[in-house]
Amino acid sequence: MFQVLLVDDEPLARNDVKSMLDWEKHGFTICGEANNGEAALSYMDKIVPHIVLLDVSMPSINGVELSGMIKERYPKVNMIMLSSYDDYDYVRTCLKNGAIDYLLKHRLNADTLLALLNKVVQNMQSEEREQEAREAQSRIIERLSPIILREHVANLARGRDNAGKELGSYAHGNGVFPQAVTYSTTAIQIVPFLLLADSLNDVQMNQFVQQTMEVMQMAIGDIHQQTVGYVGEGRFIILFSSSERSESKFGSSVNLALSNLSHSLEKFLNLKCVYSVGPIRGDINLLGESYSIANQKLNETYSQGTNFSKDALSIEEQKQLQLYLEQLESERVKQVISKIFSSVQNEPFYSMTVQMIVSELLRTIETTAKRYKKQILPRSELARVGSVSELEQRLVNIASDLIEAIKEQHAGSYSRHISKTIQFIADHYSSAISLEMAARALNLNYSYLSRLFKEEMKMAFSEYLNHVRIQSSCALMESGSSYSLKEICSQVGFSNYNYFFKVFKNVKGMTPQAYMDSLKQSKI
Repeated sequence: MFQVLLVDDEPLARNDVKSMLDWEKHGFTICGEANNGEAALSYMDKIVPHIVLLDVSMPSINGVELSGMIKERYPKVNMIMLSSYDDYDYVRTCLKNGAIDYLLKHRLNADTLLALLNKVVQNMQSEEREQEAREAQSRIIERLSPIILREHVANLARGRDNAGKELGSYAHGNGVFPQAVTYSTTAIQIVPFLLLADSLNDVQMNQFVQQTMEVMQMAIGDIHQQTVGYVGEGRFIILFSSSERSESKFGSSVNLALSNLSHSLEKFLNLKCVYSVGPIRGDINLLGESYSIANQKLNETYSQGTNFSKDALSIEEQKQLQLYLEQLESERVKQVISKIFSSVQNEPFYSMTVQMIVSELLRTIETTAKRYKKQILPRSELARVGSVSELEQRLVNIASDLIEAIKEQHAGSYSRHISKTIQFIADHYSSAISLEMAARALNLNYSYLSRLFKEEMKMAFSEYLNHVRIQSSCALMESGSSYSLKEICSQVGFSNYNYFFKVFKNVKGMTPQAYMDSLKQSKI
């Protein structure tokens, strides 16, 4: 039964309404009566009816004022206003306060009253059904797994059989892409992905991908309207859906979302991306085709100008760079890097070839830095570089800064003259140098520098020079370069292999070959 409260200051008017219908026959019951506004509110504090039949003209609190109070305190209560006056201001205010209708008492009869009561019931039932639907939708969304949804979307990009049909079935059963009539896909590539991935383990890579997807999703909005999926190798798919039938308007909203996404990746993760939008489709089953077109366009752009004949550094280039880093030759390191980059100057900075070259150059520099326990600029700092020339300069700066840090480490806390002598040795040990040459370069007396060097270094100039050369030869062996022992002997400044053999054994306690064999064994 739907409960009805009568509120009227005239007893005869209330009796007239009560006798107008067989209330229970039609599913209603008069649950109470009130002769003024205070009594009505007091009653509703105890029992909240479904419907209030409310007289407009009453003393103290009139019906118009009371309707506003009921709306505020009991918003689900349905009000029907009754009045002897046809006053537009009263009507407008009552309707504004949530009244279902406004009836004149002299026109009220059983049919009119019953029709109005049934209208209220229909409204209540409709609102109840909508509320249940909203709650059901909310429960679905709460239990909807973003992982499953994203995997369905990613399968579109991977070309899995029936991926569109499976996604459509999942979306229909879980309330995803509600009211959507148009769809589109976007292929998107993280530009420095290969460069960054080279330094990450599997756990870190998974965290990186998840974080990237979260930032993308945040930028484009609700996952149940627009969904990001991960395809692999830094490639993502974004599925856009819309209730907008105009392709022009839908396309504009997609472009705006992608602009926000690009900005968010740079702002929050320091990443650049490139993307391509697929054609709009009216059927979710056709989205695999849409992505395929977007992916093809992106690949054409992403690989534009790529020189496939130069996939990475040559062995000779790696050997030269490693050698000059160990010899602390900043200018020669710069020349090697510049020569390498000269072959890719016309490439897009985000091409795979450029990324592979930069990654291998960094790996070589990182190997030297690790040996000397030095830190270099994190790879993530290169993620926003916008040109090949800028990448080249960044790498030259990284290598130069590392060399300077190693030189400072060699110099230590010695006197000014000895620090300069150590620096001279670090700069020239690979060539034929002597104490006399160092003294002339520093404008010092030969005997004075010899005595000062022995006092501070606890060894002669020639002995220290040999230690530096042997240390450099060991570094070349440890780097995995393909130099022969005779080549290493020459590269670190020894003019005679037998002498190199003798000095190496005195310093390291084993022959150069035995040292190389021990390195191979440790790797095994």
